[in-house]
Amino acid sequence: MNAPRRALVLIDVQQEYFGGPLSIQYPPRDESLARILRAVDVAEQADVPVVIVQHEYPAGAPVFTAGSAGWELSPEVERRAGVASKRVVKSFSSIFAATDLAEWARENEIDTLTLVGYMTNNCVLTSAAAAEPLGFRVEVLSDATGAIHLANDAGTAPARQVHETVMTLLHSNWAAVTETETWASAVLAGRDLPKSDLVSSATQGRAAL
Repeated sequence: MNAPRRALVLIDVQQEYFGGPLSIQYPPRDESLARILRAVDVAEQADVPVVIVQHEYPAGAPVFTAGSAGWELSPEVERRAGVASKRVVKSFSSIFAATDLAEWARENEIDTLTLVGYMTNNCVLTSAAAAEPLGFRVEVLSDATGAIHLANDAGTAPARQVHETVMTLLHSNWAAVTETETWASAVLAGRDLPKSDLVSSATQGRAAL
């Protein structure tokens, strides 16, 4: 297999996730942010394009209102925004919905998208699944993403459970899930990352549980 042609995609590393009801709970947000910045460093070193995605809603929305404090990128990411090969503004969970990201990736002969950012249980999950019919391979850095505690009429799930479950789910079909340093080694060596599949994951699951 040819070496993957990657782009690193920073999904919604915005202030809404560092304060208020959407604050990332697991992994600790300061730790995941540090891993995101580390991934940017590796991408720069390896000439991997960086895409910065920013969620935006119109005035009157409870979160991500254009121009609001919560809509702003994390200051650490904002300071690095000049490295981005592309900026994307979205209003849906998927990074592809109503954006030109897929077209840009094809034009630049990118076949693999490495996803970092927020949230594990919403935009990361949705974007990884949406990439499948578009023909892109996906990598997700588990320590450079993050989830929140959830509770509603269907049940309750703490952030760690949410995060670890989604990572296992993604690795079973839609993405190669790994940690940032493992990804960094693969990027610098120009090699692909393995992922599991539904049959293997189901077989191992039956044996383990």
